[in-house]
Amino acid sequence: MDDHGITLRAPRPGDIGWVASRHGALYAQEYGWDWRFEALVARIAADVVDRFDATREACWIAERDGERLGCVFLVQARDDATGAPDAGVAQLRMLLVEPSARGLGLGKQLVDACHAFALAAGYTRMRLWTNSVLLAARGIYVKAGYTLLAREEHHSFGHALVGEIWEMDL
Repeated sequence: MDDHGITLRAPRPGDIGWVASRHGALYAQEYGWDWRFEALVARIAADVVDRFDATREACWIAERDGERLGCVFLVQARDDATGAPDAGVAQLRMLLVEPSARGLGLGKQLVDACHAFALAAGYTRMRLWTNSVLLAARGIYVKAGYTLLAREEHHSFGHALVGEIWEMDL
């Protein structure tokens, strides 16, 4: 895909560390979240790599002229308690758009890539978890057709937050 000179590509060495680092730095800057968030992203990214099945999962790094501008992961959804796959359900994870690329439609482009891959892989449903303060991401999800299923207050990353589970049929 190419839009505004931005290309979506598969991950290469160095990208997983960048995903964790940029999430940590941006969320600290924009929301005041502490270093535990970066650790969570690193843990999630490591799990994706450890379990990766290229027929069912994908990751995209958005770049322009060699500069990383964003990312998103699509994985097999799993039960949080047991780790068992949730049949037919894909999970969108770790969507990030750099401030310099916001307003170009890159977030939508990354989410659309997930949806297209999920359909081609035979998934029938998409799921994601986010926090209510992430208004721009939530806007992308609403426009894409996601429905809010559940909200739960939690204290994470040094803040009182409201976690949300969103889903959509494909």
